[in-house]
Amino acid sequence: MLTRRTLIASALAAPAAAQINLGFADNGSRPLTSEFPQKGEMILQRSSPPLLETPMHVFDVSDFTPNSQFYVRWHYPFPLQIDPARHRLHIGGHVNKPLSLSLADLARLPRHRVAAVNQCAGNGRGLFAPRVVGAQWANGAMGNALWEGVRLRDVLALAGLRGGAVAVRFGGLDAPINEGAPDYEKSLPVDHALTDDVLIAWKMNGSSLPLLNGYPLRLVVPGWYSTYWVKMLDQITVLDQADSGFWMAKAYLQPANPLADIAPGAPAGPRVPVTVMRPRAIITNISHGQRLPPRTLTPVRGVAMGGDHGVKMVELSGDSGKSWVPVQLGPDLGRWSFRRFFGALALAPGQNIIMARATNAAGTVQPLAQNWNPSGYNRAGVEPLAVEIG
Repeated sequence: MLTRRTLIASALAAPAAAQINLGFADNGSRPLTSEFPQKGEMILQRSSPPLLETPMHVFDVSDFTPNSQFYVRWHYPFPLQIDPARHRLHIGGHVNKPLSLSLADLARLPRHRVAAVNQCAGNGRGLFAPRVVGAQWANGAMGNALWEGVRLRDVLALAGLRGGAVAVRFGGLDAPINEGAPDYEKSLPVDHALTDDVLIAWKMNGSSLPLLNGYPLRLVVPGWYSTYWVKMLDQITVLDQADSGFWMAKAYLQPANPLADIAPGAPAGPRVPVTVMRPRAIITNISHGQRLPPRTLTPVRGVAMGGDHGVKMVELSGDSGKSWVPVQLGPDLGRWSFRRFFGALALAPGQNIIMARATNAAGTVQPLAQNWNPSGYNRAGVEPLAVEIG
């Protein structure tokens, strides 16, 4: 099932003491690797449990991020081999009929597909200033895919929710190696769990989920950060009260304001769980510090997401945000998907600061100023790129 089995097994199953979080080197460079199963060249953040970032040029090629270069983020070690014939999804808790469903059982339910962005809540954390602890992602901890499976609500209907159901909790096959550490479990409010596009998926861009992206099943929660997209899903528990577990009550919390923003060094104040993504536009064909040849118009391409609504508009600036011009948008693949954009700027010789900003269908505009919080979550502001013309 896995290539380069010895190397990968030793990397993925390494004890916590041997984990290496590489992040950014002092000179700004980051190591690349092609040594993980079913993956092409990726930016190596950490070997065990693996954190692999998608190189930015990958997003410049197509609307959907290829499975072979879709980013990877795990909190705990996970099984290296799974027998799909023996895998079971257990549904219990506050239900009328506890169930244990095979993949074949799930396949008998109506199929549903949705194009949706999967983005780590810490995407861009390595760019925060002042720097914060945690995985030092640039902007490649995201990807867009066509997910296929069954609606969560159809699975819950088989078990039957009892009156008073409040939340639905999800767990996977990954497990902590330290005794007493909390299992990685996340929950959704029951009303959100029953919406149309929340899926239990087994396909990604027309193929089975890669092992590193959650094979054989993962939760898909469009518009919400990937902390809720539980991988190697095997447990669903319906709760009659709010989830008080560690990963809901104490982890993945952000300042309780729309931009998740506080001043560095200020008291944390009230915090709420990270949930909905915000509109973002990211330039993919130009990198910060790049030298470009002089030309009448410099082409600028990228991808935009609308968060919990579709992308309505993307604009470019070549003068540090003093003026903005609209750009052409690529195909609309649905409310939750990336939307590629194509534009051009007239840039003068010397240094220029170029920017892209997105506006979603609800009218929310990506802010010019960058937010900050000590966890490095929900990066929302425009990303300025300095380029040299000439």
